[in-house]
Amino acid sequence: MGHDHEGQRVSRRRLFAGISSLGLGSLLAACASTEGTATVTTSTGASVTPTATTAKDLTALFTGAGTCKLTSTTTQGPYYFDADKIRSDIREDRQGVRLRVAIKVQDSETCKPLGNTVVEIWHCDAAGLYSGAEAQSTGGGGGNQPSGNPPGNPPSGAPTGAPPSGGTGDGGGDMADLTPTDDKRYLRGAQVTNSDGIVEFTTIWPGWYRGRTIHVHAMVHFSNQRVLTTQLMFDESLNSKVMAMSPYSGHSGRDTFNDNDNIYDDSMLMKVTKEDDGYLGVIVFSADSDKDGA
Repeated sequence: MGHDHEGQRVSRRRLFAGISSLGLGSLLAACASTEGTATVTTSTGASVTPTATTAKDLTALFTGAGTCKLTSTTTQGPYYFDADKIRSDIREDRQGVRLRVAIKVQDSETCKPLGNTVVEIWHCDAAGLYSGAEAQSTGGGGGNQPSGNPPGNPPSGAPTGAPPSGGTGDGGGDMADLTPTDDKRYLRGAQVTNSDGIVEFTTIWPGWYRGRTIHVHAMVHFSNQRVLTTQLMFDESLNSKVMAMSPYSGHSGRDTFNDNDNIYDDSMLMKVTKEDDGYLGVIVFSADSDKDGA
């Protein structure tokens, strides 16, 4: 039995289409309303109320996944920008091993789930490229690049040196938002948590670029503020297995792994299980929703 759960969302497709035409700013404002049920006008002129689009069977996945300890804040990296893509399936035309990502957001002090919270994720494709920044994120690595990818040096903005200290709760990262240099938006998206604090995305297993282990970036917005910026990591045995597959195998020469990455922390590891033709990864974020550092 498949677990893409697209069928469970068919009856609400019209509502989701409306939400997907919202800009991120409008979505954040709606979710920050006191009742959490603000109606906003989409780019098509329709009025919709932002609603979480998660499947109904995810709560049980989080048993034993993470704790109530404040999730470490990391750099947002050089390739974050508001992509204005409110959607759960962020793959577009990118090829790779299917990955369903389920994230539960909870308050770091009360351990209660944070509903009506906006979660963004973004990551590179199998060749190490970021949408909106393809010219800057040339993937790097030796061997043959998959066709169509520009050659060149690794991204100049890649994090170097000691990682930012974890657990500060400021959620803002340490880099300015990027001004996109192309019109691509693959592997970027935002969703709203449901009443259990859960959100899900369908994507592909990320690729790699020089100087960083394989990772996914994530940002949590609560009450129209960035309350957490962090990253998701994967067990190296699974990374090795996926990197041996096409199209990842066309991008050889990986130089950084979990054990020599300057940001990696065990707390960032997703709980990953095999699912149909891909994988399911779950993790709990404990966010400092009132930004008091606790």
